[in-house]
Amino acid sequence: MTDHVDQYVAVIDQGTTSSRCIVFARDGAIVAGDRREHRQILPKAGWVEHDAAEIWAKVQAVVAGAVARAGLRAEQISALGVTNQRGTTVLWDRVTGKPVHNAVVRQDTRTAALCAELGGPQGPDRFRARTGLPLASCFSGPKAAWLLDRVPGLRARAERGEIAFGTIDSWLVWNLTGGTDGGRHVIDVTNAGRTLLMNLETLQWDPSLLSAMNVPEAVLPEIRSSAEVYGTAVGVLGGVPVASALGDRHATLFGQVCFAVGTAQSTYGAGSSVLFNTGGRPVPSKSGLLTTPGYRIGGEAPVYCLEGSIATTGALVQWFRDRLGVIRTADEIETLAASVDDNGGAYVVPAFSGLSVPYGRSDARGVVTGLTRYVTKAHLARAVLEATSWQTREVVDAMYQDSGVPVTTLKVDGGMTRNALLMQHQADVLGVPVVRPRISETACLGAAYAAGLATGVWSDLDELTAHWQQDARWTPAMEASVRDREYRRWCRAVERSFGWNEDGDT
Repeated sequence: MTDHVDQYVAVIDQGTTSSRCIVFARDGAIVAGDRREHRQILPKAGWVEHDAAEIWAKVQAVVAGAVARAGLRAEQISALGVTNQRGTTVLWDRVTGKPVHNAVVRQDTRTAALCAELGGPQGPDRFRARTGLPLASCFSGPKAAWLLDRVPGLRARAERGEIAFGTIDSWLVWNLTGGTDGGRHVIDVTNAGRTLLMNLETLQWDPSLLSAMNVPEAVLPEIRSSAEVYGTAVGVLGGVPVASALGDRHATLFGQVCFAVGTAQSTYGAGSSVLFNTGGRPVPSKSGLLTTPGYRIGGEAPVYCLEGSIATTGALVQWFRDRLGVIRTADEIETLAASVDDNGGAYVVPAFSGLSVPYGRSDARGVVTGLTRYVTKAHLARAVLEATSWQTREVVDAMYQDSGVPVTTLKVDGGMTRNALLMQHQADVLGVPVVRPRISETACLGAAYAAGLATGVWSDLDELTAHWQQDARWTPAMEASVRDREYRRWCRAVERSFGWNEDGDT
């Protein structure tokens, strides 16, 4: 590590709706940032596309904007990192540098039929043992196969090596490092792990998977670690090492310094996701969780995770506000819920589109149960918040069942973490501390940490752990007997949500 105190790391955060750049100081403080939205292209029902050239233009603009707002020159930036939403698929011409089709976004469902065909008699888990993933339309390998078969002449050009494939981090790193003039065609392990083409054990492209999906090896980027120098930037940040790339959830894990086995990170938004560090071995899941590389630093051994998603958490509060009209703003729910001591025996199961982990029940529908004349809107407000805690508990329990490793701490981020009542209940039902970070931009911070680690801004994981600061901490206060009783009641409420079809008939 150098002796310079005034070191800065820039991070590109490429999301589904916008491009951002944030400049961090060495102490983790945000110096400046810039953000620009890009178009959402919706050609058909279920299809979602982006213009990759537009995204690259927006990225250049936000990088220039953030650096200018920070009052810095390129030579003052020690490293550049990238974090991105996973699954979006880009194919481009290696000679012209132009995309051959709009990028197909993670939410796009056009490959659902292809995924069902690939699963055959074995179903969606056909490749799970090798990839840690089910066959699903959100992953990028089937999207690449679809494009190769649908764009006239593209497959032949791909087999001749004229076409490049990548997730959005690959597209950005290639352009950042020179594009048609020596750009590095790479992908990090966390994004490669979302293609359905990488073998979890070897962290290399799997020939049998490439054959099954008919994706030619000639289009593929080189799989690299999450924290290493891929190349040197050109343009606004000319000469700056491009030194990290992580999928957004993995970057958040890194930014929350969940480096120890048993630490977990949860992001609370409209839905929630939980990432759990299982250490140096991929843990197969019997609960419907995803097995994924968590991160890899340079030539070190990879760290693996289990990942679980919850469809409806913050969206339940929105429903309570917008559809029922009980509250006017989302923040009001905490005051209303805190006006009573408990949920009055009421439970809300937000199975608006089924229940995933650990149930895998697409036939489940939302229920409100346990109602008596005693129950008020305040009790229902509390039940709405508690639904997030219980669903998170079920994902965490599934992680323990699969791995045999108990969760020791849950690091949290996202808008719902401002709700102290919810966070306390989360700690109570998990029986472990829940910790919120001081820097809320955890994904960007994680990409900054990884890039700085690769370039000597920070020396090792211990320094990052010591550097990280918490903003708030909630420790369990609920007695174990009460927690167990309440969980049994929650489980009974969940059972009442099963067996409903789309028409609402049992």
